[in-house]
Amino acid sequence: MVFSSIIFLYYFLPVFLLVYFATPKKFKNIVILIGSVFFYAWGAPLFIFLLLGTTVLDFHLVKFMDQGQTAVRRKTLLAASLTLNLGMLAYFKYAGFFVDNLNSMLGHLGMRNIGWTRVALPIGISFFTFESLTYVVDVYRREHKPLKNFWDYQMYIILFPKLIAGPIIRYHDFADQIYGHTENETSENRLRGLYRFFLGLGKKVMIANVVGAAADKIFSLPAGELSTSTAWLGAVSYTFQIYFDFSGYSDMAIGLAQIMGFRIPENFANPYTALSITDFWRKWHISLGNWMREYLYIPLGGNRVTTLRLYFNLWIVFLLSGLWHGAAWGFIVWGAYHGLFLVMERLFVGRALTRAGTVSVVYTFLIVTIGWVFFRLEHLRPALVFLKTMFCWRPENCAWIPDYEFKFTFVLAAFFSFFALPAIGRSFQDKVFFGAYSKSAHFMMTILCLLLMVLATCRIVVSDFNPFIYYRF
Repeated sequence: MVFSSIIFLYYFLPVFLLVYFATPKKFKNIVILIGSVFFYAWGAPLFIFLLLGTTVLDFHLVKFMDQGQTAVRRKTLLAASLTLNLGMLAYFKYAGFFVDNLNSMLGHLGMRNIGWTRVALPIGISFFTFESLTYVVDVYRREHKPLKNFWDYQMYIILFPKLIAGPIIRYHDFADQIYGHTENETSENRLRGLYRFFLGLGKKVMIANVVGAAADKIFSLPAGELSTSTAWLGAVSYTFQIYFDFSGYSDMAIGLAQIMGFRIPENFANPYTALSITDFWRKWHISLGNWMREYLYIPLGGNRVTTLRLYFNLWIVFLLSGLWHGAAWGFIVWGAYHGLFLVMERLFVGRALTRAGTVSVVYTFLIVTIGWVFFRLEHLRPALVFLKTMFCWRPENCAWIPDYEFKFTFVLAAFFSFFALPAIGRSFQDKVFFGAYSKSAHFMMTILCLLLMVLATCRIVVSDFNPFIYYRF
């Protein structure tokens, strides 16, 4: 079940909210848990048992770890929990990739291949695995006590607004909300949550889906039919698609959580206005960046190491970030590619970008757009062929011709991608998302959101293109 589907918008969400608002405070978490189980089971009826089973094991492992009197016992139970979570992720997401590459190597050596039965990838496994990891690590570090009630832990892991594609919520940032969120369940928060949800829905359906459909057509063209201008148009279209798709989803998740009184951290901060790749990663998928820094980069030594080791730490973190997104060489190269530019900016490029000022936005957007080609095509050979077309001139042809809807939406996507670049744009955006609302502002936002809902519904009904990119990660 996706947020931008008719079944969610007109069946699941209204019924859930009616039941939730009618339920006494002390039972609201049970309603959230039941709703979240149903939400996940709708799209993955078999994997819900895997998810529920691992939460049972993990909860008790962490409970016993916290009660451990010796360092050996605590470390042993920590290792058991990490093995459970990372082992499940490795089996479902990476085992096939490993076997394929091993078989390729064995084939070159003239040896027999290893047999392997393909397994389906549980929806959202990377996201709920990382949240399970933050729970066990935070408790091990004594940053927060473990939850006493198993059902509360299960609700934290499978809270449906953020279950499938985040944002990734660190346990110590969320633990106190599990019992106290109903205190924030005000009329103002409910309205602001609904506004945020419908703004995200508009970004997803009205912008991401339109430019995404064009990007799919362009990336699927045979290499011989692809012109340079069309290749660039496809790369930039995908650049817009993945931003409005994922940030739109994050807006919807934040909005839904806000309706219930939860505070979910922001996940995007106008990343295409970044002045460097370093700045881009402060603004793109913020919750993943925070997770990687706190649970990987700092344990590796962070900045408290030699310069050479610092660069290695940066590069390895982004290499693993690429691998986290998918089990394919394109993702790994994408992560290493970003890591390389981060190191270069630390070495010498950063000083030049500082002197360049706002012009460096062009540099950053260009680097990011090129990187998305590896991300979109996933495999190295087609990505390199596509990039060759982008940089080696091939004349225009009629293999793909943009229509008026695409042209209008493309301009709209560009406008909103760079809307916050001037101070006046940032100020307006902050007022919309975080400022106080007068009665007239509430009225205007209600009209806008009703309009977005009608337009989004019409588009969902007439179009069969409605993917959520990050569901498969």
